[in-house]
Amino acid sequence: MSAITENFHQHQQAVRVPIWREVRLVAEWLQLRASPLLTGENIPRGNGEAIVTFPGFMCSDLYTACLTNWLQRIGYRAYPSGLDRNNDCLEKVQQQVSATIEKAVDETNGKVHLIGHSLGGVLARIAAIQRPEQIASVLTLASPFRGIRAHPYVLWLGRRVRQQLQNADTPHCFTGFCLCPSVKALQKDVAAAVPHCAVYTKTDGIVDWRACIHDDPLYNIEVSGTHCGLVFNRQVYELIAMWLKDHISKRA
Repeated sequence: MSAITENFHQHQQAVRVPIWREVRLVAEWLQLRASPLLTGENIPRGNGEAIVTFPGFMCSDLYTACLTNWLQRIGYRAYPSGLDRNNDCLEKVQQQVSATIEKAVDETNGKVHLIGHSLGGVLARIAAIQRPEQIASVLTLASPFRGIRAHPYVLWLGRRVRQQLQNADTPHCFTGFCLCPSVKALQKDVAAAVPHCAVYTKTDGIVDWRACIHDDPLYNIEVSGTHCGLVFNRQVYELIAMWLKDHISKRA
């Protein structure tokens, strides 16, 4: 896999995405519950490799529990991120998930796959940049890793979090202008040896889907669904199973 150079935009920008579409996540959840793939039927089985899942902004591991449990069910060693809620200083949060990655590496004696939703995918990308020797692959789900281009309400929530976090020593905390190692990592590329697939939906009602993809379309996969519903999306589960199978077989 060749290196992919991406532009990370430090400033935030409000975009008028149709947030009302997000109510359709209920349909995505119901379709998944009705599908035999939820029990692992006709899905490639895992080989016990470790996977860490990351929830999105303002969410806990409860939000990604369905995905985490499904990965465990189909034969992987799946670990929740360990976050109580993803709404803290990125550097502090990154230290917490790094402990989970270390645990997964130690317990499985191998590299770890990372799957992150929204801001969770940004955290996964940071981890892959900072510790490529421990990461087998990264799969991001509607993750704006090229900069925050989001609905005004999301930016408002971000400002509320930032007001709680900022002090004289960290005036730019929770922005693209912060000088912490985690935000600096976002301005670098994932190592060429670490495959990174970006899953996105053009009907995203939270962020601009163009901030969630690579310049090279070879490493992007479009699905039909909502931003919030991708963690319950049947099509996403199918492609995750195939992505993991393909990249495990390539390393075998």
